[in-house]
Amino acid sequence: MAAAQDRPVIIIGGGIGGLATALALALKGLPSVLLEQSAEFREVGAGIQLGPNVFRRFEALGIRAAIEADAVFPQNLIMRDALTGEEVTRMPLGEQARAHWGMPYAVTHRADLHNTLLQACLAQTRITLRTSAKMTAWADSGESVTVTLADGETIQGSSMIACDGLWSQVREQIVGDGKPRVSGHIAYRAVLPVADVPQGQFENNVVLWAGPKTHLVHYPLRRSELYNLVAVFHSNRYEEGWNSFGDVAELNERFQNQQPQVHKLLGKIEAWRMWVLCDREPVANWTKGRVALLGDAAHPMLQYLAQGACMAIEDAVCLADKLAQSISDPNRAFLAYQQERYLRTARVQVMARVYGDFYHATGPVRELRNMALGGRTKEQAYAGNDWLYGG
Repeated sequence: MAAAQDRPVIIIGGGIGGLATALALALKGLPSVLLEQSAEFREVGAGIQLGPNVFRRFEALGIRAAIEADAVFPQNLIMRDALTGEEVTRMPLGEQARAHWGMPYAVTHRADLHNTLLQACLAQTRITLRTSAKMTAWADSGESVTVTLADGETIQGSSMIACDGLWSQVREQIVGDGKPRVSGHIAYRAVLPVADVPQGQFENNVVLWAGPKTHLVHYPLRRSELYNLVAVFHSNRYEEGWNSFGDVAELNERFQNQQPQVHKLLGKIEAWRMWVLCDREPVANWTKGRVALLGDAAHPMLQYLAQGACMAIEDAVCLADKLAQSISDPNRAFLAYQQERYLRTARVQVMARVYGDFYHATGPVRELRNMALGGRTKEQAYAGNDWLYGG
């Protein structure tokens, strides 16, 4: 009978975090079997921002060149006041930011990032990828982990890493904190062909139009062939999932009285996909015996710092390092991974909420925001983000 450490690591979930974990483990010489409940590997969503911090992990995973081939490198991060149209602040990116942090800032399509990870995993003989493999139960014997699938099949592994997202079933058995926290914010997303962008409004920047209890973000995608739009507003509507259809009438009502540039972009979209923004309170415990949580299963965060996928990929590289150092004792490795990660991810969770309030400020708070950010220098902007992008 094979020792537990000779069995594969079981990974639950074939999203960005799950694939990054499988790849990171393979590069450390550790085999894994990845279980995806859907019939195929695919990524729902559109644009995603990639901070300098995640590019260090792309290098560790050997996929930086492939990521950069699909990405766009914006010139600036810009905030504009959606009511007046004034530019509140900008942070130069490009070569200046690369010189400061040692890595670039980019934007890409989630599907492109996911596919790059998938292709890298397919090239690894130590990774077994399975679809239509829905986990219904798991058990940790103290020597190994056994997963039961919906069809009754059982799979045994040395340990298990749950990358099953915001609504993680595994988390409930480890943390036991119930349903996610509903933020009261809804995001609508859409992608335009660049030819359909209103005349004069295409720009190679990440632009945020900050309005009262709303904001609109836009930037180019996929080698500047597409234009990504994300509109966020406060709402009590709740619908689980990431791919429901949005209500255009509600969207237009929430963004009324804002600048013509905002409405011209919103008016180009006839069908929006929506999702309700949720997160959870930060916790310090993501592990139990031979089982660990990763990414949104461990530390779901609002999207206001654009770091959800970046944090999951950071997790994957860290966890693989710890497991390689303690192959025969996954519990020890998982505790070391948790110890290294939980404060950093908790800070992102907390600050994402703060940024959401800042973006959606109204009345005097909005005026104070504009005054405070309006006087910020490039050096101050960089210094204010060192904790995140330099990590």
